[in-house]
This record gives sequence, structure tokens and C-alpha cells, in this order.
Amino acid sequence: MTANTRSDESGIDLDDIGTNPTANPSFTDLIASRLSRRHLFGLGVGTAGTALLQACGGGGGGGTSFPILPPAPAPAPPAPTPAPPAQQAPLKLNFNAVAKSLDDVVTVPAGYTASVLYRLGDPIAAGVPAYANDGTDAPSTYDRRAGDHHDGMTFFGINASNKWDPAGASRGLLVMNHEAITPLFLHPAGQTVVGGVRTVADEVLREFYLHGVSVIEVNKVGNTWTYKQDSSFNRRVHTLTEMAFSGPAAKTDYLKTKYSTDGSKTRGTLNNCANGTTPWGTYLTCEENWAGYFRRIAANDNLKRSDKEKASFARYGVAGSDGLGRERWATVTPDTADNLYGRWNTEVIGATATDDFRNGHNTYGWVVEIDPFTPASTPKKRTALGRFGHEGACLGPVVVGKPLVWYMGDDSQNEYLYKFVSTKAWDAADIGGGIAAGDKYMNDGKLYVARFNADGTGNWLELKLGVNNITASYAGYAFADAADVVINARHAADAAGATKMDRPEWTAVNPKNGEVYLTLTNNGARTLKSTDAANPRYYNDPKGVAQAAQTGNPNGHIVRFADAGGDPAAVSFKWDVYLFGARSTASADVNLSNLAADNDFSSPDGMWFSHATAGLLWLQTDDGKYTDVTNCMMLAALPGKVGDGAARTITNVDGPTTATQATFVGKAPGTDGLRRFLVGPKDCEITGIAESGDGRALFVNIQHPGETTSAANITDPTKFGSHWPEGGTARPRSATVVITKNDGGLIGL
Repeated sequence: MTANTRSDESGIDLDDIGTNPTANPSFTDLIASRLSRRHLFGLGVGTAGTALLQACGGGGGGGTSFPILPPAPAPAPPAPTPAPPAQQAPLKLNFNAVAKSLDDVVTVPAGYTASVLYRLGDPIAAGVPAYANDGTDAPSTYDRRAGDHHDGMTFFGINASNKWDPAGASRGLLVMNHEAITPLFLHPAGQTVVGGVRTVADEVLREFYLHGVSVIEVNKVGNTWTYKQDSSFNRRVHTLTEMAFSGPAAKTDYLKTKYSTDGSKTRGTLNNCANGTTPWGTYLTCEENWAGYFRRIAANDNLKRSDKEKASFARYGVAGSDGLGRERWATVTPDTADNLYGRWNTEVIGATATDDFRNGHNTYGWVVEIDPFTPASTPKKRTALGRFGHEGACLGPVVVGKPLVWYMGDDSQNEYLYKFVSTKAWDAADIGGGIAAGDKYMNDGKLYVARFNADGTGNWLELKLGVNNITASYAGYAFADAADVVINARHAADAAGATKMDRPEWTAVNPKNGEVYLTLTNNGARTLKSTDAANPRYYNDPKGVAQAAQTGNPNGHIVRFADAGGDPAAVSFKWDVYLFGARSTASADVNLSNLAADNDFSSPDGMWFSHATAGLLWLQTDDGKYTDVTNCMMLAALPGKVGDGAARTITNVDGPTTATQATFVGKAPGTDGLRRFLVGPKDCEITGIAESGDGRALFVNIQHPGETTSAANITDPTKFGSHWPEGGTARPRSATVVITKNDGGLIGL
């Protein structure tokens, strides 16, 4: 997901426009259907039975309640065939759908309660006063307050010995990302900018602290959940927190700066979006739209840069708009002795890389591991997982003796889906191993990018120097070494021939069968001629009374796939489209999933499978396309499996021109399989989800309510876009809500 704080006049988020200029072809045109559909979807997934488990925090950031399986035993002598086991009753959604709404409230079904738990600015240390919410709080307290734009999230249960307990139902650590900020509401009258320059250093310091990650202890007393303000576990990780590098890029010239002359460390994490978990009990936070924060005036800096450096800047979008950076942090003068502000200037200003921050941009765009149970531990940026706009890192099936795998989207138009497979096989003795276990499994492995073929198959293309066109002679970018490949993973994926997708975001693994789901939020850059089987729609979705045109794939879709043989380390897979976002009133070639009023949606983003209830999927939206009808929402789903639908050829329309596109559409869910569970307040995004170990408390984040408020209206609260969660004339605040069922039952069922 992307916080909508960098928009042009049309409301398009500048971070999502995309920087992929490659002409990677449509595989619909290039690859003949080698397999008939009957043969393709008749192939078994090879699930290995109960050996497929899900521990995905990155696919929505839930808890990590899963067993660790031992290796399969040696075959035993034949035994008499036992009687078949009793069949488990199928899951059934058991709530009335919430209606679409434009109200400034959080709406959940009858029989449920949503309570606010943790808001922007809430104190997380003893002695820190309550948040005034008027821009006057002392900047020096913000390192001990909740950050802004709550996002991906994980619940880690705690036992009486203060150790990780995945089944913990009444006490735990809630770890969450703070993606970005809504600057207008953080200062008395919004940001102070004079002549394009930030002139109040304390405002910028406040913003530094409001990005990053929160670790807070939460407790259930009776039926009420609260967070413990003075817990020794409470911690903020932010843009000033020192972090170490690990993996192939660590201690290389690409990461050397004035702050770290050997390239071993950096300060901070930024634009933390979706997340992930590890089977040893740590948290993964993922850096998404980091590129826009850096100052780089290209007209000047390009004269001091090599062709390779310029190609890397262009591919990652470092130097947008006026080149001063998204929040203009680098414009503060005078700077501090340790370059608190100047570190955001990634231009060449010194004699060598260790005299300035010309490589500062290379220190962001990574998956970062944090040990929530060791507050003094140093987070590590895991460079083996590649550098791009990480939406999340979803852990796949965990099996003793098998490699670990994480699935990752790159959230921008026409970007790619990746996965990382560890070299080391999983050993359950590493549970609780902290950052040291991360060194074992996440510093070495194979990084892949996905190609979706027209026949419903796919290939994982390894990103490694010397293979898949990733060489020094590649025309788009001359690769030098292994560090160069992971730092410029987007260039490597271009060279390999990956499939451009419609904003690849969160991934989630179905614990019932190991299949992987990928949200594709939308893509205004998709054209009639550039559709392919996995991104098959081009259409217009007129918005509002004025019927403003919204073309491309404005409502998004969800692809799912099964790695061959049920093996996450496999290099091939089969896929289909699970769901297509659409208005229920859209044509049959747009509303391909036959959505109705109780389950239509647009712009899928956050996504997570429950651990307590295997097979229950939660979907969240980050939408600006359907907001003439409804605020963003969360839906409950009971998906089937890859191949449960049919092949279909659709007709796309662009004015008088039409074109057909073949694809594979999953079984229509109906309201029994997909139902709206929650609608949020005005201007918000629904993002981040976790559950208690027993599945009877659901934690959900409400991000940036009221973000469309004009700066001209900051002095007139009656004109704020939202006042949630406090109501009245209060400034809106991002916040975490906890949802419980009034009868104490499982959520959604």
C-alpha cells in the first residue's frame, strides 16, 4: 500500500506511477498454450498433506502461530487401511455484510465491537504525557510515542516467562509499521516551508521519529484489550535508529557513506509498509516508497555521476519533482555535526563516498529484521532479499529439513513479484534464535522474479550474476558483482524478462494448501495493447457525478499460484486470477468475479490468512477509485484453489477500439465466499491485520483518516476531512482498532 501523500492534481500517487521503462513482452503474444486447460489444471499441486504450514506476517502481518513439523519418517511396512477420518465441517461466514458507507466511523457487523487501542502520538514510556494532538507536543518525546500511518502488523504472544508463545491469547507484543506521515496534522499549522525550504528543525525531528516501527505490549483483561505504557518491551524503531547490513551488499563500496565508511551500517528505516515474520520469532519490516525522500537535483548531480549510477537512479525514481525530497528534510540548515538533515542529500558534494551521502539511497529499499523480544538489539537490513519497493515479505510453508521461502511484491505500476529461498534448511532448534538465526537463513540464498505465462503456468527466474541475461554486457545495466545484482534488483528482473504486474502488493499463503495469493492494487498505466493473461483487463471505470474517466485497471485484482509439487523452492508454478475488483454494476467483462452489492470492492491491498482458522482470508483496500460510493473496507473470504474456475476470453474496450484477452478466472465467490466485514472512516486506508493466538481478537489498522484536508483549512476544524477516532473537532489520527465478537467467538465465523 502507499500513503497518498505525494499526489498530482488528478489524485494519482506519485510513488505508484512506476519507473519501469523496459519492453518486457506480453507472454500472451509470445508463448503458445503448451498445455490444454484440462491438462494444466488436472496437475496436482502435490501439497504434501499437513506439511504445508503458513507463517505469513508479511501477507498482512498476522501472528506466527504455527507448528514446526519434523522431517517425514522412513516408510513403514504396509498396514491395514484405516477407516476414513471424520470430515471437518466446512467453514462458513457467519455475519451480515456491512453496507458500503461514506460515514466518518468504523463500521463492523452486528454482534461485533471495534475499540480503539493505539493512536498516533500515544505515549509508550513512563512519564510521557498524553498526546495533545494540536502540534504542540515536545519533539523530544516523539521517540517514545506511537508513529503515524499505522500499517503492516504482527501479534507475538507472550507466556509467563516473557518468551514467545504463538498460542498466546491474552498477552503479547504488537509490532507494527508506521509507513509515512500526514504532515498537516503534526504541527500547529502544518509544515513550515519558506521558499521551498524547511525552516523549523524541530518539526523535522518530530517527523523523523514518526516513521518506522512500534513494539508495544498489549494485554487482555476481561473482554478489554489495552497496551501497557510502561512495558520494558516497548520500543520505537525510526529513521535515526542504527542498523547493520548483512548479506551480499554489506561492507561493499555501494553502501559506504560518511556515517559508515566501511558500508557496514546505516541510520534508520523508512516508508515501512507491509511486513513479515520468521519461524524463529522475529519481525520483518519492509521499506517501500523510500526513493522520494532523498534530495537530488539531477541537472547538477548527473554531471558527477557514471552512466550506471544514472541508470540506477532512473530505475528507482530517485530525484522526483523538484529534487528536494518528499518532505524536504535535507533542506534544513544549519545541519548537525552528525548530519541529521544532510544525510538525506544523496548528491555528490565531497571528494569521495565517505565524505558525503552520495550512496544514501542505496541504504534503503530493504527487508529489515527486528527482534521484538530484545529491545536493545540492533536491527539488520537483509540485502540478500533484494532492493526495491518492498511491500512485504510473506513466509511460506515451514518444514524441518527444507529451505525457507519469502514472497515479496514490489509496489509500483508495472513492477514484479519476487521470492527468496534460503540456502540453509530449517532446523526447529533455531526457534527463539533472534537476529543470529536471521544471519543463518537470510544472508544466503536464491533470489527469484516471476514470469507469468499465457497458458496458466509460470517460471521463477533466478537473479544471479551470469544467468538470465544478468551480465556486464546487458544493454540496460552493466552488472559488476553479486552486490550490484541485489542493489539493482529491478534492473536484474528487467534483464531476466519478468512479467510487469498491476502494482504487486501483499502476498499471503493459504495454510490449507500452500497456495500463494498476490494483491495487484491497480494500474493506470495498463493499456489496451499491453494486457496479458495475468493482467488481462483494460477498461474505464467512470467516477462520481461528473463520470470522470479512470482507465487502465483502476480496480485491481488478486492472482494466486501454486509452486510445482507444493515445493516453495520449485522454479515453476501454475496460476489463475482469484478475484477481480469491480463495481457490482460494471459490465461482465469488467466484473469478472460476479461481485454483488455485499462484496464489491476496488483496489485490494492488505491481505492475510488467519492462523486460528485455516482457510479464512482477510482482504483490505487502499482505494481512490470507488470512493465516490464508499470508504475503504475489509472483506472476509473463503477461497478455493488454483484452477477451480475456467478459462475465459474477455473483450477490452478503449473508445471505438476493442481487443480480446484470454485469461484464467477463479470460481466466482458469491456472498457465501466473500463478504464485506468492515468499512472505515473518511479518507482512510484499511491496512495491517493480526490476531490473538486464539483468533478471538482481530487487530486492524486505520491509516491516514482525513488526509485530503486542505492546508488552507488547518485553522478551521469544521472543514477537516475526518475527525476519527476522537470525533468532535479533533484532528484525525491513524490508529489500531481491536475487534472482538460480543459472544467471545471466533471472528468472522
